[in-house]
Amino acid sequence: MARSIRIQYEGAFYHVMARGNQQQVIFVDDNDRRCFLSTLGDVCEMTGWRVHAWTLMDNHYHLCIQTPEANLVDGMTWLQNTYTRRFNVHHKAWGRLFGDRYKAILVEGESRYHYETLVDYIHLNSVRAGLIRPENQQSVLDYPWSSIVGGYALQPSERKAWMACNDGLKAFGCLDTPAGRREMVERLDRRAFEEMANRCNIPTTRNELDSKQNSHPSQGWYWGSQEFSKKILLQAEDDLEKERSPAYQSSAEHKAHGLQQAEKLLHEGLARVNLSQQDLLNLSGSDPRKIFIALLLRKKTTVSNGWLAEQLKMKSAGNVSHRLKNVTIEKLSRSLSPDVIDYMRSQGFNM
Repeated sequence: MARSIRIQYEGAFYHVMARGNQQQVIFVDDNDRRCFLSTLGDVCEMTGWRVHAWTLMDNHYHLCIQTPEANLVDGMTWLQNTYTRRFNVHHKAWGRLFGDRYKAILVEGESRYHYETLVDYIHLNSVRAGLIRPENQQSVLDYPWSSIVGGYALQPSERKAWMACNDGLKAFGCLDTPAGRREMVERLDRRAFEEMANRCNIPTTRNELDSKQNSHPSQGWYWGSQEFSKKILLQAEDDLEKERSPAYQSSAEHKAHGLQQAEKLLHEGLARVNLSQQDLLNLSGSDPRKIFIALLLRKKTTVSNGWLAEQLKMKSAGNVSHRLKNVTIEKLSRSLSPDVIDYMRSQGFNM
C-alpha cells in the first residue's frame, strides 16, 4: 500500500500520533515521559513548532502542533530518532521503538470547532483509556501526563516556552488567569462526564464528514471542512507532483527550507568567533570554536552530523558525534571569549 503524502506548509496544524512497535510501551516509567517532553522541547526550539496539546500514554502519544515553517517531516524524523536513541541508552536496549509510520492529520486550526474538538480529544485520552473515571469524582487533573496538568493549569511563568496554552485558553473563551484556567479544567471535566457513555468520542455531524469519512480527528488525512480540504489540496498541488519524482526526494529544493536556517546560523556563528569558512581548513576538529558552532547548529536546527562535518571541516559525522557527546559547556567556555559566552547564553545555553 502506498504511503500517504506529507503535506507541509507554513502555519499548518497537525494531530500527530505514534505507537510503539507491535504495540509495545514507549514509556516504561516517568523518567521516559520526562525524557520525551525534554526531546519535544528540543525539537520545538530547533523548528519553531508550537504545541497546543499533548498527552502521553504507555504505548503511544498524541500531539497537536503548529508548524510556523514547513518542517513537519524534518522535525518528526529528529524527534522520533532522538527519543529512540535516548530510550535505548536508558534501558540498555537496541532496535526500533516505534511501529508503523507516525500519523499526521492536517487540522483546520483556524476553525474554532475543529481546533476545540481536537484539543479536547487529546486531553480526554486518559478518560477513554479508563485511567480517569469521572463517575468516581476524578478530574482530568488526576492524570499528570497531559498538557492540562503540564501546561493549561499552570501559571504562564511555569510553562514550557513551546506550549501555546494562551491560544488554547483564548479559543475556549477562558482568560489566562487563575479563574480562567480553573474554568478550562472544569469545562473539560464536565465534558468528560457527559461523554463518558460514548467513551469521549468527538461528535461529528454528517455535513462535517466527507463521503469517504476522510475528515476525523484521529482517522483519515485531515480534520476540517470540505472547503479546508480543497484549499489544502490546491495549495499542495505542486508538492504532490514533485513527490512522485524519486529525484525530488534528494534534491536541494526538497531540503532547502531547513538548510536556510542552518546556513544563516553557520555564518552567524563564524562571525561570532571571527572565522571565515576558509579558516576552518586550518583548524583541527577539536578546536573549541568549531565545537561551539556545531553545538549551536545541533541545538537550533535538524541538520545531520554529516552536514556539520562537511561545513565545519570536521572529517566525518562520527567525529562530530564524538566531539559533541564528550564536550561540556563548562570546559568549552574556558576557551571562548566573553562575547561568545554571552551569545551562547542568549541562545539558551546554560553557562
